[in-house]
Amino acid sequence: MGDPRSKYFARLNKLRRSARRWSVAAGSLVMATAVLLPYAGVGLPDVFWAAGAGGATALAFWRWSDLRAHAAREAPPELGPAERAALSQRRLESVVGRFPAGRTALSELHRFTHLSRVRGSAVATSAARLDRAIKAFGGLAPRLTGPARDVLDEAGMAERALRDLGERIASVERAMKTPGASGPVLSAAHADLVGRFQAGVEAYEALVAAAAAFVAEDGRLGEPIATGRLIEAGDLLRGIAEGMSDIRAATPRMPF
Repeated sequence: MGDPRSKYFARLNKLRRSARRWSVAAGSLVMATAVLLPYAGVGLPDVFWAAGAGGATALAFWRWSDLRAHAAREAPPELGPAERAALSQRRLESVVGRFPAGRTALSELHRFTHLSRVRGSAVATSAARLDRAIKAFGGLAPRLTGPARDVLDEAGMAERALRDLGERIASVERAMKTPGASGPVLSAAHADLVGRFQAGVEAYEALVAAAAAFVAEDGRLGEPIATGRLIEAGDLLRGIAEGMSDIRAATPRMPF
């Protein structure tokens, strides 16, 4: 989620430092081997010195190769002010979204932001319907179990696509109000986008209705089992109470 240009140079600096460290280590081991081998003769420790020198040299060579390959790539372009602001917002949302209260607050913020962007447009009414459907689906989503959970990803993608389409339509409408921007081609394209948005909202509402039907039927399957257990527990307690009452009635009272 970071700046690609910053990541590029951070990786470049990391490779350069690693290549220098392994070059120093390889040089030191090679020099130590060259000095100690003639001085002490060939022995078992010299095998380890030579192996270490060879391994460090190979690693230094690979690190310099990685550095050259990475430096040969073109650095990503520098982000503009708008892109930097969007990146900072995504970072903040990533941190806040780790907490349940933060996720709820972000969801509400995105909802109000979307509705404000489409306010006064041709899709404002449909966008309000979509918002109500999204909130209803959010309450149903935790109860979608088993194979029904497969629709959660599809619903999330449809939600984002429809909101983006609604904001796109509102932007086109604002552009159509400028002098000389309106025309038959633009009007036809705008009408087609509005039709797609309305059809998408209707499809999403149908999905919410199907999810509600699933949750209702799933609840009906589980209710008799829970009710039966409650009845059994009640009968057990009632039997215990009646037995205690019989015992109390049959026990003679001691005269005082």
